[in-house]
Amino acid sequence: MKLLVDNMFPARLGRGLGQLFSGYHHVEHIKDKFNTGSLTDEEWIVRLGKEGGWAVLSGDRRIVSKRPSRDLFLRNNLVGFFPLPAVIDMPFTKQTARILTVWPVMEAITTSTDRGCFTIGASGLKLQGL
Repeated sequence: MKLLVDNMFPARLGRGLGQLFSGYHHVEHIKDKFNTGSLTDEEWIVRLGKEGGWAVLSGDRRIVSKRPSRDLFLRNNLVGFFPLPAVIDMPFTKQTARILTVWPVMEAITTSTDRGCFTIGASGLKLQGL
């Protein structure tokens, strides 16, 4: 799995996941991938789409709630994981633990579908499609 962690999460989360899964998955924070933190959603979505095979962990639910952004995201064959506000508001360690708990589900989704948007709730292993 190739996973981009967006600016709604600290770079240390993307880097930490990248180290943890090194050799198994490719995980990068958006600032490290593109050497900047100032890309528009449209820019990074299109660039990832051109590379192919990417999933995204994003706290920016506007991507899936605004029709032009959502259409662009799906048209570029991205799989998105969007934690609910309850997860976003968790302390860093609990937030990280939550992501690691659902990691096998995220991995299964990315290997079985080429595009889609899913929520990560505060408990359980089921990720809801959006």
